[in-house]
Amino acid sequence: MSKPRALIVGMGIGGLATAVRLYDIGWETLLVERAPERRPAGYFVGLFKTGRLAAQRMGVLDAIGNRAVEGGATYDIDRVGRRRPGLGYGDLPGEPRLLLRGDIEGALYDSAVSLTDIRYGTTPVALEEHPDGVDVTLRTTAADETVTETTERFDLVVGSDGLRSTVRQLAFGPHSDYLRPFNHIIGATVLKEAVPGFSLTDGMILAEPGRSAWVFPFTDHQPGLLFNYRTEDEDAEFSRPPIESLRRAFGPEPTGPVLENLLRQFEQADDCLFDSVHQVAMPRWHTDRVVLLGDAAWCLTLYSGMGASSAITGADLLGTLLQRNPGNPARALREWDQKLRPFIDSMQEHGRKELVQFVPQTRKDKLTRTLTSSLMGNAVGKRVMRRLLAPAFKAKSLDPAAA
Repeated sequence: MSKPRALIVGMGIGGLATAVRLYDIGWETLLVERAPERRPAGYFVGLFKTGRLAAQRMGVLDAIGNRAVEGGATYDIDRVGRRRPGLGYGDLPGEPRLLLRGDIEGALYDSAVSLTDIRYGTTPVALEEHPDGVDVTLRTTAADETVTETTERFDLVVGSDGLRSTVRQLAFGPHSDYLRPFNHIIGATVLKEAVPGFSLTDGMILAEPGRSAWVFPFTDHQPGLLFNYRTEDEDAEFSRPPIESLRRAFGPEPTGPVLENLLRQFEQADDCLFDSVHQVAMPRWHTDRVVLLGDAAWCLTLYSGMGASSAITGADLLGTLLQRNPGNPARALREWDQKLRPFIDSMQEHGRKELVQFVPQTRKDKLTRTLTSSLMGNAVGKRVMRRLLAPAFKAKSLDPAAA
């Protein structure tokens, strides 16, 4: 009897985790990636207990590691350079691992590369679903720009191809039907040098109503930089060079030495991300033989801190339910959706609420952040704040894939 065969679209965290998990249950997989080669390491992500448990079951947790800086300090700062102790990401309840996206992808890739076929420069251009499978037309662009198309049959198609998913567009309709805008823009890069007056192991947060700049320190890697700001006209933000939009967003006040340094390093960076923030809202994430996973299905936003964890957990649970329903992917996908959705709904709500922690929306939000930071100046205050925050972070330690 031949093994069932799945097409996995997108070689990010969710796609690689799915390839590993489906191999474990006896499936053959083809993993396709639009890019011509593996992506660079990327930017800051957190891995909470939910994701750690799934990664541990897949045998990749140790390889993922942890880039948290031992004994590192995080400061709330203002434009003139004043600083006070701040609440760093590693201080949050649940002890999230502080990582680069590539740390997780690299560990999963090393596990998956011998278990799945991989085609770069390849994307689906048509899906035709039948009761017994899905015919997928795949377009591959070679290094010499030669384009070929083939149509292949799969028992299952998994779209783990990001916020603007090709699979979602082919199987469910246009992006506009599912993208929920946050009216915020992010800019991210990696710093090449320390900010004057700070060390490379210092984290810092400059938070003002409607805008913020965060620096995340890592072990054995340059710090990450994240700008956030509110906008009422996303199109206008993309009509200008990113650095110009950032300077407009943080003006007209004088930048001061720290913010000016961060803006300059962003402008001179070799690589950066500049994008709008959205969640994905869908009444269901699957047909009978096509399923979306990770950002393609639910995109929690970086403000939830659970994008990586939910992608690994979703892949882990998908493998479990396909194994429990051999020969019946439609039932497996229904059970997967029903079991995972309450968890994802709570994480999306958390992402909406946590927006104000990354970008205070009002002067009141800013005052609350200042009062919170004032409690972080000593060990007792830090313990108190962790206890106060713990209930809001409890869901990030749930394990929907365990049952």
